[in-house]
Amino acid sequence: MIIRKIEPKDNQEIEQIIKETILEFGLPTHGTAYEDIETTKMHASYQQDNEVYFVLENENKIVGGAGIKALKNNIEAVCELQKMYFSPIARGKGVGSVLIKKCLQEAKNFRFTACYIETDPRMEAAIHLYKKNGFTSLESSLGDTGHSSCSVWMLKTL
Repeated sequence: MIIRKIEPKDNQEIEQIIKETILEFGLPTHGTAYEDIETTKMHASYQQDNEVYFVLENENKIVGGAGIKALKNNIEAVCELQKMYFSPIARGKGVGSVLIKKCLQEAKNFRFTACYIETDPRMEAAIHLYKKNGFTSLESSLGDTGHSSCSVWMLKTL
């Protein structure tokens, strides 16, 4: 499996992975990445300064991805680890930690001082992965992600 920056040709595959994963885990479609306008145009959504989205490719097929972007409506130098989703073939192989580390290194390069993530409590494996990679739980959300259905908030100092 290789990790590379997203290209326009990857939009449909990564959108499908995001939406299928949300449905697979029984997560709401409202207040999640399922209805984000960015999800339908992933490449274009990560082309500004200090943001990047990586896809995970296996045998010329996209099997996952994650990105870094400034946390909306947060005046501090906090970024958000965004839209980290994997198809079943990519889960449990250790690539999640590799992708997180790559994203966090980019966040440091962009001079962010902390990284925020939010998810749903049903995403138990993801929460375990975030904790394993140094994220700690918060009492409330930060910024304004628009993900009103997410109730697990975590932060890692970079």
